[in-house]
Amino acid sequence: MSKIIKVALAGAGAFGIKHLDGIKNIDGVEVVSLVSRDVEKTREVAAKYGIGHVSDKLADSLALPEVDAVILCTPTQMHAEQSIACLKAGKHVQVEIPLADTWQGAEEVAALANKCGLVAMCGHTRRFNPSHQYVHKKIVAGEFNIQQMDVQTYFFRRTNMNALGQPRSWTDHLLWHHAAHTVDLFAYQSGGEIVQANALQGPIHPTLGIAMDMSIQLKSSTGAICTLSLSFNNEGPLGTFFRYIGDTATYIARYDDLFNGKDEQIDVSKVDVSMNGIELQDREFFAAIREGREPNSSVKNVLPCYRVLHQLEQQLSRA
Repeated sequence: MSKIIKVALAGAGAFGIKHLDGIKNIDGVEVVSLVSRDVEKTREVAAKYGIGHVSDKLADSLALPEVDAVILCTPTQMHAEQSIACLKAGKHVQVEIPLADTWQGAEEVAALANKCGLVAMCGHTRRFNPSHQYVHKKIVAGEFNIQQMDVQTYFFRRTNMNALGQPRSWTDHLLWHHAAHTVDLFAYQSGGEIVQANALQGPIHPTLGIAMDMSIQLKSSTGAICTLSLSFNNEGPLGTFFRYIGDTATYIARYDDLFNGKDEQIDVSKVDVSMNGIELQDREFFAAIREGREPNSSVKNVLPCYRVLHQLEQQLSRA
C-alpha cells in the first residue's frame, strides 16, 4: 500500500489526543474522522487537528469508504464489540488496551481477526516504550535474562476521573486494564508462557464497585517470577515503575526513562525513531498495514494475557 492511510479515531479524550499527537509525526497517514459522545467537544478537537468528519456514532465512520483503519480509544466495556464492528466493516483496527473486559470478548475478537485477514492490534504500549525495548533487545541478544520483575502501578483515583482530571462515564479497572500491561509485558520479556498466577484484592469501593488495591504474582515457564502491586489509593509518586532483576544487570523503567540498579540513567534516545511510546505503537500499526504482516502486539499475540486475567478474575471471585 503506497497511498495515504486514512484513519478514523474513536474517543476524543486523553488517550485519543495522545494518538492524534503521535500521528502528526507519521508520514502517509491522515485522520479523516473523529468519533466521540460529546459532539461539541469533538468538533473542537477535530478543528484543532484538521479533521473533516465528526460524529457521535462509530457506525458513521465505518460507513465512510475512504476509511482504511480505525483506532479505538473508547471505554473498556466497548472495546470487544467495537473491534468486531470494525473488522466486519473491512477496516484494520487498533484498540487501546485492554482488548476486552471478559475472556469471551477477547476470544471473539481474536477468532474474527484470524478469519478476516485484516490487521488487528491491541495497544500494549509497554512493548514499544524505548525503555522496555532497550531491555528486550538485551534479552534477544542473549545479554540479559530476567530472574524477577517487580512492578508498581499506582494512581490516586478515588472518584471516577480520567487522566486529564475530567469525569468519566465508565469505571476503570485495576485487573482488566492496568494489570494487562504488566501481565503481557512479563510474558513478552521473559520469553515464556505464564504457568502460575495468583491474586489478592482489597475492599470493594462502595461507589465505584471495584477493588482499589490489588496484588498479583506470576511465574513464567522460563522460571522467572513477577510481583505486581496496583493501587488507586496511592497519593504519590504516580505511574508505573518496573524493576527488572536479571542474571547480568538490574534495570528500572519509569515510563520512557531507564536507569540501572545504581539509579544511573541509561540513554535510550537512539533505541527507536521516537521517544513517544504511543507514536511508536501507531507506527507499528501503520507499517503492518502497508507491509501486509502481523504487528507486534497483534490480537493473536496478546490473547494469552487475557486468558491469565480471566483466570485471576475467577480466582478472586471465589476468594
